[in-house]
Amino acid sequence: MVQAPVPRGPRGPYRKSAERRRRIVAAAAQVFSRDGYRGATIRAIAAEAGMSPSSLLHFFGSKQELLWATMAHRDAHKFAGGREGVRGYPDRVVGQAVANEEIPHLIQLYAVLSAESATRDHPAQEYFATRFAKVRDGITAEFTALADAGLLRPGVDPRTAAVTVVALWDGVQLQWLHDPEVISAAQVLRDYFALVLAEPSVLTDIPTLRRQWRACSPRSAPDPGDYDGGVDPVTDAL
Repeated sequence: MVQAPVPRGPRGPYRKSAERRRRIVAAAAQVFSRDGYRGATIRAIAAEAGMSPSSLLHFFGSKQELLWATMAHRDAHKFAGGREGVRGYPDRVVGQAVANEEIPHLIQLYAVLSAESATRDHPAQEYFATRFAKVRDGITAEFTALADAGLLRPGVDPRTAAVTVVALWDGVQLQWLHDPEVISAAQVLRDYFALVLAEPSVLTDIPTLRRQWRACSPRSAPDPGDYDGGVDPVTDAL
């Protein structure tokens, strides 16, 4: 019996173009995390990518297109381990914090751009406002499910808890960037869940979550060649 041919990835010029676009996005993430969006230049990003500005502009028409590409690149790094179902939600939050510890330049990218987006006429202002609203709603739904399952301590309001998690996560991650030897965002978040859960025993230990993260690959970001000047914020709770 003749076996069907094994599908292969893109070859030739298309593959080379995709690799160059990904190299440009990785370079943009480095420059944006260092200089912010306003301080970054196409020339600096091109130099980081090892090409000329004109070559870079052949793949991305503007700095703003690169902004969307870097945000999608950052959002592709998702933790997929932990327990299943409602009981696994705290693990997924803590596991994502564990994963973030291993991609510090992307966490710095997020911290810099989210703060900078609050300034006047920043192109990512709507993106981050929408993102925060979606994340709060998603986490509220998760805490509501925990409460319905009897896993949340009495008196813990799901929406207040959601706002607290977002504030705690962003704040402790910023402190971690400044003092990674002292601060652990994953540990702080795990300690928070231990306070609000009726059954803290559902929490998986951090070394196990770290092993799970290292055993899985980040999901694929959209092909950077598909960006057309905008990107929707993530819709999941993380």
